[in-house]
Amino acid sequence: MIFSQKGQGLVEYALILVLVAIVVIVALLMLGPVIGNTFSLINSSVSSL
Repeated sequence: MIFSQKGQGLVEYALILVLVAIVVIVALLMLGPVIGNTFSLINSSVSSL
């Protein structure tokens, strides 16, 4: 099969975007509880002032 350079470039960009999205989702799933606990700690510290 013969693909045009423009079509091939768009597919490569789409694959890169998908990989970046997967990395971001995995990072958020792993760091989500840590970030949530940090915000809870900050919230309780500020509310006690």
